[in-house]
Amino acid sequence: MIAVTGATGQLGRLVVTGLLDAGVPAGEVVAVVRTPEKAADLAGRGVQVRQADYTDEAALVSALQGVDRLLLVSGNEVGQRVPQHTNVLQAAKTAGVGLVVYTSAPKADDTSLPLAPEHIATERLIADFGIPAVVLRNNWYLENYAAPIGQAADTGELSGSSGAGRIAAATRADFAAGAVAVLTAEQPPVGVHELGGDEAFTMAELAAAVAAETGREVTFRDLSAEEHLSTLVGAGLPEGTAQFVVGLDQSIAQGALDTGSTTLSQLAGRPTTTLAEYVRTALAARSAA
Repeated sequence: MIAVTGATGQLGRLVVTGLLDAGVPAGEVVAVVRTPEKAADLAGRGVQVRQADYTDEAALVSALQGVDRLLLVSGNEVGQRVPQHTNVLQAAKTAGVGLVVYTSAPKADDTSLPLAPEHIATERLIADFGIPAVVLRNNWYLENYAAPIGQAADTGELSGSSGAGRIAAATRADFAAGAVAVLTAEQPPVGVHELGGDEAFTMAELAAAVAAETGREVTFRDLSAEEHLSTLVGAGLPEGTAQFVVGLDQSIAQGALDTGSTTLSQLAGRPTTTLAEYVRTALAARSAA
């Protein structure tokens, strides 16, 4: 059996439906969820829906009974990931899970990304538990740029402090396809894999893609870290959150998301979504809303 944690989340749900589309019998798919009611559609397709929270090790042990392969979708509570992931890994070991697949962060062991410490700590925990594992270091989601794309279409401007840093983003569907390929592989590629879009882009190139799609001039205003922080706080963002956002951009400027890897498309068996394709999709969705 194959289990997916966070199975009603945006990535987890795509993996569960991807497993079904790949021909895995529904009864062999376990959706581990906090709120079963949110997985009613999955249950309706025959998926085993089991309730467990990352904070409840006993419930996790029960939910993982009979599971051979587990996708541990990283938790979304910053500062709580390590203890939560520890619970899942301990439960997996207790339940006899044979393979853990974990969604980590790009270059987790060599990056200034503010999110990285919890991910590399989890990677080390996996090694300590001694469970065979595939670590998927997912790059940024293209969906992260839906709001900036809309803003650029309206105002003709993007701004930030990421400079000429390149971003190897891909869609959640692209990353889900990679995870499905690993979970269903006859011999999963145990080890650490950097995953991202086939072609990394800069924010200036994102602005150009919006311009090409909308037919209007769109520019990227590259700010200093200080200017970026001041702009975000001036727009009403709490200072702590603003500093976090600036920290992300500064890491991008230093190359944190430029992995140069095509492993994701190799796993998925198809090219990843291009920047132009995503910009077109995002603007069409915005128009239809």
